[in-house]
Amino acid sequence: MAAKIPSTINEQIAKLKERGCTIGDEKKARETLKYINYYRISNYFEPFSISKRKYEEGTTFEKVMQIYEMDRKLRSVLIAALEEIEIALRAAVSNFHALKYGATGYLNPSSFDHSHNHQGFISRVNYLIECNDEREFVRHYNSKHGGKFPLWVVMELFSFGTLAFFYKDMHGADKKALANDFYGCSASELDNWIFCMNELRNYCAHYNRLYGNRFPVLPKTPRDFEPELSDDVFGYIIVMKQLYHDKKNWNERIVKPISRMLKKNANAVRLNDLGFPESWEELMTFKDIDGD
Repeated sequence: MAAKIPSTINEQIAKLKERGCTIGDEKKARETLKYINYYRISNYFEPFSISKRKYEEGTTFEKVMQIYEMDRKLRSVLIAALEEIEIALRAAVSNFHALKYGATGYLNPSSFDHSHNHQGFISRVNYLIECNDEREFVRHYNSKHGGKFPLWVVMELFSFGTLAFFYKDMHGADKKALANDFYGCSASELDNWIFCMNELRNYCAHYNRLYGNRFPVLPKTPRDFEPELSDDVFGYIIVMKQLYHDKKNWNERIVKPISRMLKKNANAVRLNDLGFPESWEELMTFKDIDGD
């Protein structure tokens, strides 16, 4: 396969126009392409593509950049909520496991399901400690406690992915109890939802496109929720809602900013590209909250 040939900004502009994109202000478009990679921008044309080299009629550079900016703001809203979800999940998992198996019970393979790859897990934990040996709390436990890290301490080094696998590898009865006690859901639901949140977190952290995107993990639909969830932005936000602990903050920090974004960009955004039904705001909002 022949290597790709780099193109100039003028060539990139010509390519967009050739594919059916209308550009109202070419000077501004060239300036945009100086600071945002063409490949990155072209990815935002995907929801408007009718073939590999043709866009829908009415596709404009300005509208796509409007969606690009809204997508950036949406990621900022979601990543802030994901931080709270991840921190709360760390607390729930570490508290449950440590209270049942001891502060360093995670070092014993018997505290996990038989399918757990304990050698690989311990290697991962040791790697994380070694990579973070200059952090104050790591130095403290290495020098004062002989490198024995309580679970609630070492979990501060876990990525969302490592946390997801930790929960996945717990004993079935433990997973069931934790899921029910902390989140009011089944173990299989929580297992799935954690992996969904890990995917979403990675998309947001690496500035990947959310608009019109389909995620690789299909979320399980919560009990008594309609419609059935799909692998789109709406489905993943509903999963976030199930895991978010502060209902009032959820409505203020997530639902209201999203509502403002969609209203401001109503001329460019198509709800179905996000998987949002017409009743999205009602479905996404917590009801019966004191003070509301």
